[in-house]
Amino acid sequence: MKTYHPPGPAGFSRRDTLGGALLLGLAGGGVSWDASAADATIAGLPATPEEHLRDIVRMQGSLREEDVPWWFNGVIFAVTGERETPRPLVRFEGLEIYWFRHLADGYLLGGNTVTFFRDFETREYLREFRNPWTGRVEEVKPAVQGGNLGFKYSAEGIWPVRLDATPIGEPRRAPLWVQWHGMGEHVWLQHQTVYPPGMPPMHGQRQTMFASRRDFANRRLARLPATFSSTVFMGWLKWMDMKDVPGHVVWHASGAKLRDVGELPREYLERAQREYPERLSARPKPA
Repeated sequence: MKTYHPPGPAGFSRRDTLGGALLLGLAGGGVSWDASAADATIAGLPATPEEHLRDIVRMQGSLREEDVPWWFNGVIFAVTGERETPRPLVRFEGLEIYWFRHLADGYLLGGNTVTFFRDFETREYLREFRNPWTGRVEEVKPAVQGGNLGFKYSAEGIWPVRLDATPIGEPRRAPLWVQWHGMGEHVWLQHQTVYPPGMPPMHGQRQTMFASRRDFANRRLARLPATFSSTVFMGWLKWMDMKDVPGHVVWHASGAKLRDVGELPREYLERAQREYPERLSARPKPA
């Protein structure tokens, strides 16, 4: 573990940075889809709202009620002005784990996210961050979310809910159409995150999930092997304490669906088991 000294912003030298004093889209609600973006039907891809629903669940999670873990990593970039080139701040890696509970008219998705931050250059886990804009050394706090809100998935759309299925805000009901694409042996799904009401400005995510056409065509597969790539736009990370500083951050992440949490990288898994063991399953708690 170490203190990270990022590349200094405009007007800061490395010496200034040393002397002076984020989640993932997957984290922060990145478990929803743009249900308003219809796409042309492609041979072999979903053609009805019911098929869209079934295949979204297979791609993102499982048609069975079970834990579905994803592992991801990436880089967070700082954007401080129109004329400034985005610069890397930190690396990150994490787990997002889903559980699709069956409902009479669809599914209720719940999940957890645990993201740890790493030094951009050495890739060591970070405990402190020397902030070049404020000059302060900040404690780096993992991004941990989940367990209290979810999403209702149905042929009428997808919307944020509480874990008892009560909608958060008024649901936008419309036939479920999302953007599926296919080329050669590849199938992918593109979507825009739908955030709950009341989120602060400068939140946005675009994500793509990939599977093989052969797996996709196998209707017996309740849980598709899949990978993803995602870009998330959001304000400064809370632990940076920069709410009055103009700018924002951009997360770029990619990762893969796992069979179980035992496939997580050992260093990450050992830390998660030690610090957040309760987050390693998304199984609903008994009522």
